[in-house]
Amino acid sequence: MSATILDEKTALVVVDLQKGIVGLPTAHPAADVVERSATLAAAFRAKGLPVVLVRVTGGAPGRTEGPASSARPADDWADLVPELGRQDSDIVVTKLTWGAFYGTDLDLQLRRRGITQVVLTGIATSIGVESTARFASEYGYNVTVVTDAVTDMNEESHRNSVENIFPRLGETDTTDAVLKLLG
Repeated sequence: MSATILDEKTALVVVDLQKGIVGLPTAHPAADVVERSATLAAAFRAKGLPVVLVRVTGGAPGRTEGPASSARPADDWADLVPELGRQDSDIVVTKLTWGAFYGTDLDLQLRRRGITQVVLTGIATSIGVESTARFASEYGYNVTVVTDAVTDMNEESHRNSVENIFPRLGETDTTDAVLKLLG
């Protein structure tokens, strides 16, 4: 469903646009996702609306069936990409799981500011973005996902999230459409 409205108290939540993630091979160019997210962040800041920059620094405890890696990530792996133009007013959330809500103070940060809607961008569509969208919906936030400002490592997973999951959680639209709604 196309985006129809942005609440007066809306926050932009940018998921995992950090050096170690944007360098991975993605279905759609990560540079485009970063550029569109940065454009949205600047527009939200100009309107006095919160910008939340989320980064992941590890993984949740427990077993996984994924391949184990003994490679140590680069020291700047979790650094937010500079193109986002981080400001002192931005809320920075550091997570250890897929979604930005579980185990963080994101919900508290948003509720203290009276936020009723979140606009989501980032990488990976089917992992961090989708998990964050699901929790946001469950917590009662209105959810909008910017479909041309998200990408995934897998095209099929990306498409499934955009076409089948996000429309059930809220609204979806492009960067330009969200900018128009922002006024």
